[in-house]
Amino acid sequence: MELAGGSDPRMDWQGGAIFRPVRTGNAFEETVERILEAVKLGVFGYGDRLPAERELAVRLGISRETLREAIRSLQEAGCVESRRGRYGGTFVTYRLPAPDLGELRRAVQDMGTELEDALTYRMVLETGAAEQAARRDLTADQRAYLELRLAELEGADTEEYRRLDSRFHLAIAELTGSHSLAAGVAESRMRLNDLLNAIPVLERNIEHACVQHRAMAEAILAGDVAGARRSTEEHLAATAALLRGFLG
Repeated sequence: MELAGGSDPRMDWQGGAIFRPVRTGNAFEETVERILEAVKLGVFGYGDRLPAERELAVRLGISRETLREAIRSLQEAGCVESRRGRYGGTFVTYRLPAPDLGELRRAVQDMGTELEDALTYRMVLETGAAEQAARRDLTADQRAYLELRLAELEGADTEEYRRLDSRFHLAIAELTGSHSLAAGVAESRMRLNDLLNAIPVLERNIEHACVQHRAMAEAILAGDVAGARRSTEEHLAATAALLRGFLG
């Protein structure tokens, strides 16, 4: 998952944790799932254009016909739309749902005892990812990529905050250089996605999270392995506590 020298980090890695080769016999279904993950996790927001068909088919390791079938199905579901012409392509029409405590409680009921398992899984994966990212000798492009994601998140309004928060966390996973770890973090985020999106975006919480996100990024960029783990643990513990607080 290395960046090519001199390339634009916004383009080369976008969706890198999700748009990995399909490895099951259900290529169509898994392709739909991968694109939906990218949309629901906010890697591609409302109005964003997905990677070009040729590129996306290569990254997913599928035929262009399978990709077209998946996109047609998602278009019928109202998640994307295809446009023709010089500035055409496939564009996201899905919008993240507004925070809803009722939906939060319903989602928790659906998860049952899996909630604590999902929170533990996330803690182990993301602290490990932060440690590994801090251990690596990051290139200038990789460093710029993380700084870009942090800057986007710090400048986010409440409507965009959850989407850009996902992007930031996935960026750290991508910096590890491990496709498996990045995929695991994306999977972990999807398990908790409905819950996280249902939490009201509180100004005070954003302020605390902003400090924690910056500490995470600065530790990784400084090669501070212990600091990267500590700041990530603090942030994830705070998010879990907020989630449990709303459930209480």
